[in-house]
Amino acid sequence: MDDWLSAARDALARAAGLECEELELDRESVKLLLDLARMAAHESGERTNAPLLCYLVGLAARGDVSLQDLAVAVRRGPP
Repeated sequence: MDDWLSAARDALARAAGLECEELELDRESVKLLLDLARMAAHESGERTNAPLLCYLVGLAARGDVSLQDLAVAVRRGPP
């Protein structure tokens, strides 16, 4: 992560009472989230859907499900 994102992560961790390491993003997660953001912006035609989708993925990730599985669900779309 770059300096700005690392500082934001640290501020979020402090606010949430978490260790900074709990909010660490590995390369695979970064790539996956950016791909989902790209997909949301382009397929929906609304760029504002990109950060909102990433937020929803983050909320869903609080459960016992992998980021990869969540990405598959988003790509698959509604039943």
